Amino acid sequence: MANLQPAQQHASPATHSVADRAGRRARLRDYQTHLVDRMQAARSGAELHRNQLGVMVGASRLLLDLKQAGEIMTIAGITPVPLTQDWYRGLVNVRGNLIGVIDLARFQGEETTAITKESRIVAFAPLLGFNCGLLVSRVLGLRSSDDMTLKNPAAAADNASWLGRKHLDQEAHEWTELDLSLITRDSRFLHVGS
Repeated sequence: MANLQPAQQHASPATHSVADRAGRRARLRDYQTHLVDRMQAARSGAELHRNQLGVMVGASRLLLDLKQAGEIMTIAGITPVPLTQDWYRGLVNVRGNLIGVIDLARFQGEETTAITKESRIVAFAPLLGFNCGLLVSRVLGLRSSDDMTLKNPAAAADNASWLGRKHLDQEAHEWTELDLSLITRDSRFLHVGS
């Protein structure tokens, strides 16, 4: 009697590599879709917790209010603008709109942010009326300061005006709230010319 089970197919290593890449892309797409859904739910007030977008800027973990953070973009090419501050990285074209890219780490006196495959530009929300985006080292996803411990309320006075309260998460990582509406009022931030 003939064996009715299908013969096992042996895939070459190249086939596994293509399948691995396709799987990674699918997982990344699912994660991005989930993140966008949660951001929209948080903006509409459907979630009870105060959700914020967690990002890495230099060595700092920052929390951005979802009402102030706009689109998250991969870096396809930043066109430098001559005679500007070293923290003003240049312009990117996003569907016909020019957005200025600010290296917030460099603006705060840290090292220039190296652009890697994890780097992103987080655009300011349209309600701020400021065509600008922050260059971040990594997007860490949604966080809630409600689930964190307030570190020291008095320490916020020592920060720049746009940096707010500090929090500690369950892994003892420090997070600082960043108010994008306040940074757009800072005179140094507004003068990008050198």
